[in-house]
Amino acid sequence: MIPSVSNAPDLRQRDYAYSSFTERLLAKEIAPGQIVSQRELVELTGMPLGAIREMIPRLEADGLIKTVPKRGLQVLSIDLSLVQNAFQLRRIIEGEAISVFCANAPGDDLKRLADEHRMIRERALDHVTPELLEQAQRIDWAFHDHVVDAMGNQIISDVHRVNAIKIRLIRNADTRMLPELAVSVMDEHLAVIDALTARDPSRAVAAIHAHIDSAKRRALGM
Repeated sequence: MIPSVSNAPDLRQRDYAYSSFTERLLAKEIAPGQIVSQRELVELTGMPLGAIREMIPRLEADGLIKTVPKRGLQVLSIDLSLVQNAFQLRRIIEGEAISVFCANAPGDDLKRLADEHRMIRERALDHVTPELLEQAQRIDWAFHDHVVDAMGNQIISDVHRVNAIKIRLIRNADTRMLPELAVSVMDEHLAVIDALTARDPSRAVAAIHAHIDSAKRRALGM
């Protein structure tokens, strides 16, 4: 159903409220498992109560909150089941996305990705600064988003982004890339990019799965 002109502003406010909620969740201003009221969400997000009420069904559908009768709204809790499910979903989505990307990605796009990652790797070998870590983290997340979005499937892209929020929550103790990981993460990405450049889908999928499994082990503290 196409939104009418009269409710379009409400939908925009709902989207702003959703973005504000997820930003504060990732910034640890809202804790996993925390019980919050609609009024508290108004204060946390800076959005009106109407937008909060419009946002809640979307958050529930995405699995980021659930309604607890007589108590309020409970934010997604982090447990072993969430870790297993989120990383399994990530393997499924990105395995397919890498296979498609391997067949369709323009050569100049692959060269750009390789150059970005090698530049970060070389600088990290010399000296890791906070600014370099921020850049490495942006390149890390952007690489995964770019590969998934290249499928041209909005449903998959939306699921991927919600799952990415859950994975960042799982890693909330170290949501930013640690200095000692900058080189190894770039190496894992470069293994994927090298396979993509060779147009070897089997090797590319194996490399992205190895990278995701490595991230899962880090999330579990293994």
